[in-house]
Amino acid sequence: MENNGVLTGFWELLNTTLFEIGERSISLATIVTVVLIMMIASALSRFTQRAIKRAYELRGIGDESSVGIVTYVIRVGFLIVGFGISVEAIGFDLAALFTAGAAFAVALGIAIQNIIQNFVSGAILLGERTIKPGDVIEIDGGVVKVSKIGMRASIVRTLDDEDLIVPNGPLIQGNVKNYTYSDTLYRLRASVGVAYSSDMAKVQQTLEKAASAIEWRSQKKDPVILLTGFGASSVDFEV
Repeated sequence: MENNGVLTGFWELLNTTLFEIGERSISLATIVTVVLIMMIASALSRFTQRAIKRAYELRGIGDESSVGIVTYVIRVGFLIVGFGISVEAIGFDLAALFTAGAAFAVALGIAIQNIIQNFVSGAILLGERTIKPGDVIEIDGGVVKVSKIGMRASIVRTLDDEDLIVPNGPLIQGNVKNYTYSDTLYRLRASVGVAYSSDMAKVQQTLEKAASAIEWRSQKKDPVILLTGFGASSVDFEV
């Protein structure tokens, strides 16, 4: 009987109204429920973040800042879901709140659609690894080397040692030529013009010898010498 009395008293304490919000009565039980829901959401968020960090480390993709952005978005997402469930638990109509903010959400989405698109593209690049740091690619008619892939934009370096910040959207949506996708070999071309009076056989031998003497070239491929045209004042070769 005493135990039943204690339980009854404890239950009444939990359900005692502390204050009211509009027509909703907020009791100690309501507060405990909200706290438990947010704690569970936070725990699931931490577990998911650790799993994603571990996956990125095992695959060797992304840098610290990129992984940090991904985990931050996940944490915010779990907290938003937990807050929504908490609001429903209190007794508020979450659908009505969403309806009230729908117009604002649509306007905001239109305003930042390019930013969202670039963030999604960054996540795809980090996951698929079709383009990765160190790759030599051709974009907008120029050959560049990828230095870093971020969540919103990537850093590439031109042949003139200039750093360019490229939004991730075009890297996903456009046609990008990746010279080093399947291997690290990349062919370099040099154009050479010689006088018409030159000994063409000797020119070809000289160009081949000069290309073969380059120490850092791959020994798996022999140099190729091509006669590409007859100019106004020179015979044009390509090494």
